[in-house]
Amino acid sequence: MLLSKVNFTYACLSLLVLVGCRPDQVHHLPGTKQIAEETANWEVKRIMPNDLLQATRWAGDSLTAYADTLLRRTLARELAKGGVGHAAAFCRPQAYPAVDSMARKWHANPRRAEWQPAPASATPAAVAAAGLRPDTMRLIGRPAVDTFYYQRPITLNNNVCLRCHGQPGHDLTAAEAKLLQQQYPGLRSVGRQAGQVLGAWQLTLERSGVAEFYTMKTRKKWKEHKMPKLF
Repeated sequence: MLLSKVNFTYACLSLLVLVGCRPDQVHHLPGTKQIAEETANWEVKRIMPNDLLQATRWAGDSLTAYADTLLRRTLARELAKGGVGHAAAFCRPQAYPAVDSMARKWHANPRRAEWQPAPASATPAAVAAAGLRPDTMRLIGRPAVDTFYYQRPITLNNNVCLRCHGQPGHDLTAAEAKLLQQQYPGLRSVGRQAGQVLGAWQLTLERSGVAEFYTMKTRKKWKEHKMPKLF
């Protein structure tokens, strides 16, 4: 009986001490919010089919934008070094080591498809049947359970690309145009105009890479919020 009274008295005193604490006297463990967010990131989350399609677009946009940026920088550098004939050999951004490394990380296989304009004598029906008119919108699909597909058009919209694909006598010399036609006889590599669709980026991605990209894109990132100085 005496022990019960002692325990009851101790509990009452502890409660009074806690009630008497002011908010400024309560010390929180450092990094509590960060720990909570990291814990939430480790929770198993169900990724829905629409989430995977959205992640396919995110991954495709990220990889192709990165590749296009490297392409412009590389071509500008090589044009300054050796002109059009020298720079044309570097117009394969899908083969750049940095792009290949990113593609491997997301289990993607990128390629650039060249669109060739139809002959002037071709009828609209023949053009459509041959698939000569490229899509001007992004295409996102899932052709198989574990395979995703991404496509977006490649548009001639900067001066660096016009140096190789533009109008002879204006964007490049007649000699440069002839050299490109000799190097790439199967393609209409010159005579294009700004804004014209040159081709399309096409990517096939494995489900594991798409799911990993979605997880990375949606995970919470800890940002430290510093308290303002009051005095």
